Amino acid sequence: MSISSSLNAGVAGLAANATRLATISDNIANSGTYGYKRATTDFESMVLAQSSGSGTYSAGGVRASTGRLIDERGSLVSTSNAMDLAISGRGFLPVATTAGLINGLDAQPLLMTTTGSFSTDADGVLRTDSGLVLLGWAANADGTIPTQPRDTTAGLEPVVINANQTAGDPTTVMNLGINLPATETESTGSGESLTSSVEYFGNLGTSNTLEITFTPTVADPDNPATNTWTMTIVDNATTTDPLGLGTGVLGTYELTFDNTSTSGGTLLTVVGDDTGSLPSPTYDAATGKISLSVAEGLQDIEVTIGKIGDTNGLTQLATDFAPTSISKDGSPVGSLTGVEIDENGFILATYDTGFIRTVYQIPLVDVANANGLSALDNQTFQVSSTSGSFYLWDAGDGPTGSIEGYAREGSAVDVAEELTNLIQTQRAYSSNAKVIQTVDEMLQETTNIKR
Repeated sequence: MSISSSLNAGVAGLAANATRLATISDNIANSGTYGYKRATTDFESMVLAQSSGSGTYSAGGVRASTGRLIDERGSLVSTSNAMDLAISGRGFLPVATTAGLINGLDAQPLLMTTTGSFSTDADGVLRTDSGLVLLGWAANADGTIPTQPRDTTAGLEPVVINANQTAGDPTTVMNLGINLPATETESTGSGESLTSSVEYFGNLGTSNTLEITFTPTVADPDNPATNTWTMTIVDNATTTDPLGLGTGVLGTYELTFDNTSTSGGTLLTVVGDDTGSLPSPTYDAATGKISLSVAEGLQDIEVTIGKIGDTNGLTQLATDFAPTSISKDGSPVGSLTGVEIDENGFILATYDTGFIRTVYQIPLVDVANANGLSALDNQTFQVSSTSGSFYLWDAGDGPTGSIEGYAREGSAVDVAEELTNLIQTQRAYSSNAKVIQTVDEMLQETTNIKR
């Protein structure tokens, strides 16, 4: 009966608008919640089967379906905490609950979120106040990230930052810019050796020294300057005679400098001494480097003395002996002073010696259908049958955005829009209630006919 279907349609309308009111209430309540994703309600009509031209019509009513716009991003809000994290673009941060860590990451679906305020707990684990633990890939001791699986959680582990940790940075690269006085190779030269000491740091943070001695080849009387020097490199951390040239001697080289108008004062030739039990390490003319094995062969340092014709390396000019530009990497043992994250997801630990080391990489999780993820408490999500499987990307690669430190993602709720929807829902609810009231009055009239 059409009048009965009208009553059912009115009841369905009340239920549908009550559902929409619930999502609007949730959205308004979470308008200040970081990382909140707006809930939506869509209405779908229901049509009952009926014969064409029968002259009757049965109302089918309406059905409500709810969803969450997870791919809709809120604006980024600046903060003062380095480990307040948000994502500029697509992607999710991998996280886990405390209970999930106890049971093992492999025993539960991967959780993800778009933002979080992380800080270290008593054990140094980075977690939010609600208990979400940040997951990442641990770096090797040299700061490199090992190859990890991208479609499982097998390589992920909680990010742990120990406040009292120390670290040293061994020297691996050294650049020598030293000027040798050209007058010392003339017949009036003194023939005295000139020495420059350069500090380097060992694998354990120890301070060692390379003694680099330059001995001029003095020209015979009435002959022009030889422009030739003998360079000997001695390591104070090497107590053996590795090349058969003397204790701690790593290499001996004959340096000849150019005296032409176009390249005067720059290196012309570099010849290593091969008279010992082993030849001196090879000088690479293409790069201007010599690879030295220091500290009893436990450490390698690439020493740049300059390419042939290069004015930035060793030079011979008519001025004083001077280290014009000596630089190196490495540092002594230092204590941790802070951590930050860069846009590619690398967590960088800074020490009081100025040394910066990569300790973790935070990948970004991506799925084919973000709106198909299952929404959980604390703005977390997990993979569902409609979202597709996840993949771990390096931040900034593929479809993913970059990770922003000192930032939180604000709520995706527009309060003005929600209030407008609230008014519309209220009107629609009242209208459906009026339909029910009208049907009730019509049924009452039908009852009165019998009387």
